[in-house]
Amino acid sequence: MSLNLFDLKGKIALITGATHGLGMAMAKGLGKAGATIVINGNSSREKIDEAVKEYEAEGIKAYGYKFDVSIEQEVIEGVKKIETEVGPIDILFNNAGIIKRIPLLEMEVDAFKEVLDIDLVGPFIMAKHVVPGMVKRKHGKIINICSMMTELGRDTVGAYAAAKGGLKMLTKNMATEWAKHNIQVNGIGPGYFATSQTAPIRKEGHPFNDFIIQRTPAARWGNPEDLAGAAIFLSSQAGNFVNGQVVYVDGGILATIGKPANEA
Repeated sequence: MSLNLFDLKGKIALITGATHGLGMAMAKGLGKAGATIVINGNSSREKIDEAVKEYEAEGIKAYGYKFDVSIEQEVIEGVKKIETEVGPIDILFNNAGIIKRIPLLEMEVDAFKEVLDIDLVGPFIMAKHVVPGMVKRKHGKIINICSMMTELGRDTVGAYAAAKGGLKMLTKNMATEWAKHNIQVNGIGPGYFATSQTAPIRKEGHPFNDFIIQRTPAARWGNPEDLAGAAIFLSSQAGNFVNGQVVYVDGGILATIGKPANEA
């Protein structure tokens, strides 16, 4: 198999929410494979600009745009601006998302809806306004960022799990409707990764850190760079006949029931 199958030179990839964390790790992977990177954020212009500088410092051509993926008019304007100023979007990563850790009986309906709006409705809105261009050009890649909670439940993350479970089925339905246009739609489900957000609990002796090491067959947290391979594969020609799937990059968590706490 030729490595050219994984070459993304000449491609424009839009990764929502890629100002930091796993979104940035995947975007960097695409950039190093040759893609021009466009990131989106909704916090501050300064944060987006700082992220663009970080990409550029690694030799990646990058642009940043500010808009809310859950507000359709902002998406319409953002996508139009990107395609006018940078070029047609070949690859869309629906990565932007939020989580609210609140027990379901204590969660306000508005908070539940906010999580669904960003994590599930947002990917629908983004795809709705990016895919028409892909249909015209007869090619495109969409990768929806799922989660362990796409398959598993956990206390206090009911809204997030509902959104990510729905995102799996939205992925399958997008693939069903758009495959005839040579558009591949898949998902990536990250396991537990070493990021700045998880740093406070990734300490030996911390109960959750010990749980993740025990629960993961690979016996470690994932490194953000571990996501790059799956991101490049699903974005490239190498994934041209992969459609409607969720690839879990989890060190084997979903493959096992686990082991007793006292087992070495």
